[in-house]
Amino acid sequence: MSNKELFLTNLRHYAEKNLEAISDMFADDIHLRDWNISVHGKAAAIRETAKNFTEAESLEIHVLATYENADAVAGEVYILVNGIDLHVVDIMTFNSKGKITSIRSYKGRGD
Repeated sequence: MSNKELFLTNLRHYAEKNLEAISDMFADDIHLRDWNISVHGKAAAIRETAKNFTEAESLEIHVLATYENADAVAGEVYILVNGIDLHVVDIMTFNSKGKITSIRSYKGRGD
């Protein structure tokens, strides 16, 4: 599977709130960072993801564009969570085994 396919698969699992599938995609040494948190390690990343799922009564994710290089994919993403619009750029990096080693999310504007 290409890194772009892995990126899209991860976001699909996220929209489905499929914590088990997401956990399988994470490397043990993953770094998860957004505008609110920064955590290292798979256990901490899974805890943060589970917390987000609990807080999200409704969740839609639409990928608007992707950009790929050898070990990373960046995507412009529109998220609708609990009726709130979020425009985000997600950058995921991958190791040679196809596991996600980092996710960095940057919040932007829709205009």
